Amino acid sequence: MTSEYEQKLHYQLFKLIEQNPDVSQRQLAQHLGLSLGKLNYCMRALITKGLVKVKNFRGHNNKLAYTYLLTPKGIETKIRMTYQFFQQAEAEYESLKQEVERLGQSDAEKT
Repeated sequence: MTSEYEQKLHYQLFKLIEQNPDVSQRQLAQHLGLSLGKLNYCMRALITKGLVKVKNFRGHNNKLAYTYLLTPKGIETKIRMTYQFFQQAEAEYESLKQEVERLGQSDAEKT
């Protein structure tokens, strides 16, 4: 089971990879405020889980040129996470709305 922090981190990685498959791990680490080692650890976990696929361009002049792609399982996971985050945000909104209504009623009763 992954923590909420890891889920959010993985979700952000999915979004960044989807937007720019040619992004480097160094760029990802900088964007997310992580060390390169931590980012590499996260990427390896996603690759091991079959959520991200890596392509190395062997014929490319830059031997470190990689492309990261979400696998069908990765896309499905991202969709599920998006839905869960949306449900959580909606529940928080409803809770806050009820609290504001309760406070409004309390203020009305005082006057």
